Amino acid sequence: MPVLTAIADGLAYRVVFEAGASLKRVIEDAEIPVRWGCRGNGACGLCRVEVEAGNLAPPAENELLHLTPEQLACGVRLACALTPCEDLHIRILRADHRPGWRELASEDLSNRRCAKGSVGTGKGLAVDLGTTQIRVSLWDLARGVRLGGRVGPNPQSVFGSDVVTRLLAAEESSATAHRISDVASLAINEALLEMCQSSVVAPSEVTKVVVVGNTAMVALLTQTNPRTLLDPGSWGEPVTCCLSRLEAWVAEMGLSPDASVTAVAPLGGFVGSDLLAAVLATDLTAVPGSVLVDFGTNSEIALWDGATLWVTSAAGGPAFEGQGLQCGMPAEPGAIHKIEHKDGRSRLKFRVIGGLEPQGLCGSGLVDLIAMLRSTGELSASGRLAEPFVESGFFVDADKPTIRLTNRDIDIFQRAKGAIGAGVRTLLAKTDLGGRGLPRVCV
Repeated sequence: MPVLTAIADGLAYRVVFEAGASLKRVIEDAEIPVRWGCRGNGACGLCRVEVEAGNLAPPAENELLHLTPEQLACGVRLACALTPCEDLHIRILRADHRPGWRELASEDLSNRRCAKGSVGTGKGLAVDLGTTQIRVSLWDLARGVRLGGRVGPNPQSVFGSDVVTRLLAAEESSATAHRISDVASLAINEALLEMCQSSVVAPSEVTKVVVVGNTAMVALLTQTNPRTLLDPGSWGEPVTCCLSRLEAWVAEMGLSPDASVTAVAPLGGFVGSDLLAAVLATDLTAVPGSVLVDFGTNSEIALWDGATLWVTSAAGGPAFEGQGLQCGMPAEPGAIHKIEHKDGRSRLKFRVIGGLEPQGLCGSGLVDLIAMLRSTGELSASGRLAEPFVESGFFVDADKPTIRLTNRDIDIFQRAKGAIGAGVRTLLAKTDLGGRGLPRVCV
C-alpha cells in the first residue's frame, strides 16, 4: 500500500493509506493538524498542502478557484481535491492550531451591561454560542457582579465553517449530531472550570445557566431536528429546541443539583436569541429608527420603528470571518485585524492579533483594507482593483506576498455586504423610515 509522508509544524508523519482515498480523509484519519471549514467539497479552500514528491492529477475546478497560477506552479494543492494512488510527500501549509480560551475584555459590550442588584442566589453562567466563537461569563447572582469571562473558538467548526454545512452533517446520522453537540458542551465546561478556578468558585455553586445563540447553534447544541432548519418552508415558523439534552448538563458539569439550564428560544427561522440579547444590551428600543446588525457567518438584523421590532437574517457567509479569501483567516493570533494609512516608505501600518508575524486577514482587517482602497481610488465603486493590481492583487505586506487582496476576494466580500444591505432595506420597506434616515446604528 502507498505511504504518505507529511510535514506539519516541523513534525513528520508517516501514514500507510489505501490508494484512491481522499487525501483529506487520510490526513483526518491520521489526526494530522490541518485546517478546513467545509465538508471536503473545496468550498473553503483552507486545506492547503504543498506537494513535494508524488504524481497527481491536474488541478480540479475548485483548486483553480482558490489557488493562483503561481501557487499551483509551486505544488500547492487542496487536500480534499486529491486522491493519491502512490507514495506522496507533502507539507501542511495551514496547520490547525486554534487558540484556547482567553480573557473576555471587560469593555466588551456584552459584559458592560451589568445586572442591577440581586437577580437570584448562587452563581450564574451566561453563554453566547456563536458559529465561530463562544463567549462565556460567570456571575454572582446575589450581587449582580460579573466574576469573569472567556472567549474561544467554537470547536464545531471541524464539522463546517457555516451553519448550513453543520446542519447537513448533523442530519447525516444521530451519532454525528451527538458529537457536534458534545464538542460545544465540553468547550463550555472547560471555560467554566477556568473561570471557577480563577474566581475561587466551585462549579456546584452555579445555580443557573442561560444560553443564547443563532438558531442553528442552539438547535445543534440541543440536538433539535436539523431538517427543520434545512427546509425553507419552515424558516418563518417558531423553532422549539429540545431541553432534555440541556438537563443532562447539570450532572455532566458538576453544577448545583437544583441548577436550571435554559436555552433562550430563537425568534424564528435563522434569527436567534443572540439577537434578542444584543437588542437588550444596546437598549435598541430607546430610540425610534435604531438599527442593529450582528455581523457574522449568519448575520442578524433588527430595526425598531418606535412601535414594532422588525428582525431578519442574511447569509453573510464566512467572509466576515475571513474564510473563503485567498489570504483570509479567523480572528486569532497572527491575523491582521486593523489597517491604517502610514506616511513614509511603507504605505500601510497594521495590527496583528497577539503581536505575531502576520499570517493573513480576518474580517475586520478586510473591511479596513477595502475602505482604505476605496478612499485612495485604488478600488472602484463597483469593486474592481485599479492597475497595476488587477492581475497580481494588492499586497498588504511587501515582505509577505501571500497576504494580498484579489478581485475574487472583493467579489466574496461584496456578496456578504450585499446580503446585509438587502436585509436592512427589506426591514426599512416595512416601515416609513426609508426616507428619513437612521438616527442610530449599532454594530
